[in-house]
Amino acid sequence: MTPRIPRPQPAPRKLSEELADLHARAGDRAVPLREVIFVLRHRAYLLLIILLALPFVQPVPLPGLSTPLGLAIVLIALRMSLGQRPWLPMRIQRAKQPAGFFGKVLTLTERLLRVLESVLRPRWASLTGSAWLNQLHALVVLASAAILLLPLPIPLSNLLPAWAIFLLACGLLERDGLFIVLGYVAFLIGAAYFLFLGTVANEAVQHAWDWLQKKW
Repeated sequence: MTPRIPRPQPAPRKLSEELADLHARAGDRAVPLREVIFVLRHRAYLLLIILLALPFVQPVPLPGLSTPLGLAIVLIALRMSLGQRPWLPMRIQRAKQPAGFFGKVLTLTERLLRVLESVLRPRWASLTGSAWLNQLHALVVLASAAILLLPLPIPLSNLLPAWAIFLLACGLLERDGLFIVLGYVAFLIGAAYFLFLGTVANEAVQHAWDWLQKKW
């Protein structure tokens, strides 16, 4: 018998292509996350994390979305960090994205996606080659998403954690260790920023308290 020659597997589709298809499918109607998961299929949850973080990685985010989208990322990342299969409760899967959501995201991030897709590739396999490391990366995504979902009236409070989520999810999706490292850098910058803000706020409260005590 002639041995069967395995057919080459098609290359995974680019994120910009996935997003363009979702836009074409959704049009201007509100789309439930369940439909997005169905369209994205086997790469659904990592791609979904990337898509949900995209509105916040550019200077003009879509308002009012950080809490529901951040919550969805938290639930996905939590299960990944525990080594479990990603999953979302049906209530969240039925939650609909605003009409025209994917069109707005595609318009705002098209150039960014093209640049990133030109450099994303499998490398530094030691950073994505073990289950416990990938669980650690998912834990950092979880921590960043927990900050993202808080409605903080602070400049850059969405931008910095969103970049950490976006870069880490891209690195996990394409097994790109460089993007994993960049994701950790973004996370550390965000942590330093919030630590700085906390220190400044604490000192301001202390000065105000001292001033009030002197007045009294």
